[in-house]
Amino acid sequence: MAGLIIAESAIFTIFVVAYLFYLGKSLTGPTPREVLETPIFYTICLLSSSLTIHFAAKSLEGKNTRLFLGLWLLTIALGSLFLYGTAQEWHRLIYEHGLTISTNLFGTTYYSLVGLHAFHVTVGLIMLLAVAVFGLAGRVGKNQSGRIEVLSMYWHFVDAVWVVVFTVVYVLGR
Repeated sequence: MAGLIIAESAIFTIFVVAYLFYLGKSLTGPTPREVLETPIFYTICLLSSSLTIHFAAKSLEGKNTRLFLGLWLLTIALGSLFLYGTAQEWHRLIYEHGLTISTNLFGTTYYSLVGLHAFHVTVGLIMLLAVAVFGLAGRVGKNQSGRIEVLSMYWHFVDAVWVVVFTVVYVLGR
């Protein structure tokens, strides 16, 4: 997992640098300042999911599978809310502001960077859902806590990347 996270960090770094490099170089609008709204609620949802997955993993180590499953499902709900917020934002940008991936450099770099992150959240949610299915079937116990910890490392990585993406796109990039 550490190797994957290092490789993925390099990929995200390239996308962040591209976003910053092309920021303000679009010849046509819309610009970030004109169309972006800061997704505070959905950011809180995603960052909160790092807490729920952490405590889920700890509860499994302590053999409390019921608490594990509840916190695991809450993590999935919070991650899903974040993805819903991303989809809602994209719908607004496309249909209200006409910003697509081919509109201008901002659209290209915005959708590439935020889309790369959304893809990673989706992959994480698929893995979390697989564990939830096994958990609901009674097949997740303390002996899987090491694997759960590895998966939670990926989820923490996705959350940490969002802090960078959020800062670059919604704070510095506006």
